[in-house]
Amino acid sequence: NEKHMLAELTGNIHIGLAFGGAAIGIGIAAAGGVMAIGRNPGAFGKVFTTMLIGMALAEGLAILAWIVIGNK
Repeated sequence: NEKHMLAELTGNIHIGLAFGGAAIGIGIAAAGGVMAIGRNPGAFGKVFTTMLIGMALAEGLAILAWIVIGNK
């Protein structure tokens, strides 16, 4: 029982770290996009699209980690 609880706790910690990392990545992408648009408003479309793709990839990797770690 103790080993099972430790394994479950360890899995939850890893999932939390994965989503924490994704949140940091999304924040960095959003900050970079806002700064780039502030410097050159004419590049809004390209910057915004690239920013959204980066955010989606960061979130997608976190969800993938959740699926892989959660199904152990």
